[in-house]
Amino acid sequence: MFTGIVQTQARVDAIEDKNQFRHLRLAVNPLHLQNLEVGASIAINGCCLTVTRFEEQGEQGFAEFDVIDETLRLTNLGRLQQADTVNFERSLTVGRELGGHIVSGHVHCVATVTERNDSANNCSMRLEVPVKWMEYILAKGFVAVDGASLTVGETDENGFWLHLIPETLSVTTLGRVQVGDSLNIEADQQTITTVETVKRVLAKQMAG
Repeated sequence: MFTGIVQTQARVDAIEDKNQFRHLRLAVNPLHLQNLEVGASIAINGCCLTVTRFEEQGEQGFAEFDVIDETLRLTNLGRLQQADTVNFERSLTVGRELGGHIVSGHVHCVATVTERNDSANNCSMRLEVPVKWMEYILAKGFVAVDGASLTVGETDENGFWLHLIPETLSVTTLGRVQVGDSLNIEADQQTITTVETVKRVLAKQMAG
């Protein structure tokens, strides 16, 4: 489990592509690898991946992951290129302050950035998602975008707006996002559960 509070950015150091399989090696500050173990879960652009190998000694640390075809198909990890940056979050530790919202690291869909407007103190961008996911994305609700826990702004039939402060833009990769880019989306599980429960109750009432 994660919180959607991105801890740092990592750089794609190497990519090895095989048949329906991708091996990622990410360069990351070794401070973010302390007490890590092989088999641990880390959210990379909001996608829960398992650490297969890591190095934390010296000034530059590394973490390696295997990404299967299903993950490559459903997320933007298949589009990564060497030297790209990604959002990096270690899994939730019990007893620490909980910010953001509970995030599973299971990406539901990929959104496309259709508009971006920057001003002196903030940035607004519109993301378009498959229509079927919009019933779970509500104004003022939560959504994880490339692993960052964010509050939904205005919504429409097939998209929604984000309003980002400078801190979010600097800590995460969202500061470099441009129109046309693809971002991983995880809808709030609590919202999904509520919507699905209401739909089932209404369906039973109509059937009865």
